[in-house]
Amino acid sequence: MHLYDIPLCFALAGLALYTVLGGADFGAGIWQLSAGADEAGERIRQHTHDAMAPVWEANHVWLVFVLTVVWTAYPTAFGSIASTLSIPLFIAGIGIVFRGAAYALRAGSPSRRELRMIDTLFALSSVLTPFALGAVVGGIASLRVPLGNAAGHLFSSWLNPTGILIGVIAVVNSAYLAAVYLSADAVRAGDEYLERQFRLRALGAGVLAGIVAIGGIAVLHSDAHRLYHGLVEGDGLPALIVSILAGIATLALVWRRRYEPARYTAALAVAAIIAGWALAQEPLLLRDLTIAQAAAPHDTLVLVIVAVLAGGAILFPSLALLFRLVLGGRLEHGEGVAGAEMPQVAGGRDLLAASATGLAARCAGAGMLVGIGLLTIADAGWAHAIGIVGLFCFVAFGFLAVAPARLAGQA
Repeated sequence: MHLYDIPLCFALAGLALYTVLGGADFGAGIWQLSAGADEAGERIRQHTHDAMAPVWEANHVWLVFVLTVVWTAYPTAFGSIASTLSIPLFIAGIGIVFRGAAYALRAGSPSRRELRMIDTLFALSSVLTPFALGAVVGGIASLRVPLGNAAGHLFSSWLNPTGILIGVIAVVNSAYLAAVYLSADAVRAGDEYLERQFRLRALGAGVLAGIVAIGGIAVLHSDAHRLYHGLVEGDGLPALIVSILAGIATLALVWRRRYEPARYTAALAVAAIIAGWALAQEPLLLRDLTIAQAAAPHDTLVLVIVAVLAGGAILFPSLALLFRLVLGGRLEHGEGVAGAEMPQVAGGRDLLAASATGLAARCAGAGMLVGIGLLTIADAGWAHAIGIVGLFCFVAFGFLAVAPARLAGQA
């Protein structure tokens, strides 16, 4: 692995996290289309909103992260993608804005009629946004984005068999992830009716996702030969196998009502698809551009790597604490229990106490010094490799030093 590959790995990891976390939010909106207008449908809609409330905005950090890393580390490729695929990117942006506006307006709507209109807008934008983003990936994966400012066709670059296929896969997988997650949330809330409803949805969406994926192989064979051969014969085959096995395991776990482990196998199945695409397309980034050709200068790449890993030491413990509180039921909506004391928010002194002297903190500091030093001073490839390992150690030990579980316990 070369230095110019590292930021792309970060971007792909961010894309996988956005697909797994943000995709589940889109899927929760999708299920509102089939909820119905009766009281049972209102319970389903309310359950999806309550589940998304603490995390829906935080999940979009991964989309911003992916765009920022690609823009900085691969500016030529970013300009080509943003100009040729400007229409689906604009559609996705509008969909995200509409979802946020609908979510905010729902809290102050005085009538059921207005609520239904807002929920319909929310659900439609939840379908439109993942489809548009999937079509963007399809345009890149099918090598229909050439090098240059708006050098590709504004419509056929993403409205093609591969783009439509991946857009549909994005929508179906979002619904699939959401149903699995919402089943687990219903169990945690002790609502057997909602658990049964979303269990059936998870099983149906999982089977549909498998059918679409199998049919998609034929589409790739006729429309994206290089991607097809990379997935079924090349470096992407192991990731494809992992995705299939994880998908089957998820269906089995949902069938047995083992929702907590099903969360992780479902996420693995979706993330493996992204890994398979990247491995199948390597070393090309665009049709006329390799990863090495698209990369920014050496110093820029080093700064991007250092900034991402340093930011990760702050971001990952924060998100871990957020999800720990959500999954533990500490951020539920509604009225509090009478007489219960409000939890105290961990402050700066608690953060310092949790990350004070200790082996993890010292190892994190050493990893940061080694990583930054070898990546900025040395020129040898082996030194860069050690530097990257050092920065990864900085993130890992920094995460342990901050100890989100301990902070959650202090709350």
